[in-house]
Amino acid sequence: MTETTEIDRPPRAVAPAIAPLLSVRNIEVVYDDVILVLRGLSLEVPQGAIVALLGANGAGKSTTLKAISGLLKTEDGEVTRGEIVFNGERINGIDPDKIVRRGIFQVMEGRRIIADMTSIENLKLGAYTRSDNEIDADIDRVFEYFPRLKERTGLAGYLSGGEQQMLAIGRALMARPKMILMDEPSMGLSPLLVKEVFGIIGKINRDLGVTILLVEQNARAALSVAIHGYIMEQGKVVLDGSADELRDNEDVKEFYLGGAGDQRKSFKNLKSFKRRKRWL
Repeated sequence: MTETTEIDRPPRAVAPAIAPLLSVRNIEVVYDDVILVLRGLSLEVPQGAIVALLGANGAGKSTTLKAISGLLKTEDGEVTRGEIVFNGERINGIDPDKIVRRGIFQVMEGRRIIADMTSIENLKLGAYTRSDNEIDADIDRVFEYFPRLKERTGLAGYLSGGEQQMLAIGRALMARPKMILMDEPSMGLSPLLVKEVFGIIGKINRDLGVTILLVEQNARAALSVAIHGYIMEQGKVVLDGSADELRDNEDVKEFYLGGAGDQRKSFKNLKSFKRRKRWL
């Protein structure tokens, strides 16, 4: 698990009591026609909120994001049951570029920037679905959030890991999305950079009103900016609640926040027994 760090908690907006911007309703995802990965997963993301999706490796978090953004086809996967509704319209089965045009942009795990293009060229790629004349102005806005990128005029492959993550988030902003899906933004970053990146994620949410679904193994960092969280195990949600409720939950403390103290004498059979007994 990524090293945890304390994050300064920004003020959280209260999610409005209206229909969610995104609803994932009892979906199943199968790879190669035989491998069942998601098993009746459901979640909701209110408009203007940051929602965290937490879980161990292999729980199905990244698959969930790919199902929403339409990227399962690139890995021989498909949603075989249930539906995904965004802004009142069903989107599962729609091509990824059309999903981007409807307002969802995914920041992939591992950044996925184009190493042999400059930072500005990478940012312009994020605006490929747009036809307006405000792209340069939006690049300037990205530089306001990430001033370090303005100083990096060379190829993006020479940026540090933290700078590449900033570029990946900036590229998402260039699409002017209603919602950003973020997959492991803390991966490979130092605790100091984790704090900086999550602080900027919170600021983007507050300033621009962009809804964010955040997949993270660093539960402490994710719950510092989210208003609500879901915990996945073996392809389904086993627990959800407000960020404060999850932070105070004894199981979450033990499994994800390092709060077991001296109560746990051994990690043996932790996944196969304790999690199944409590949640599955």
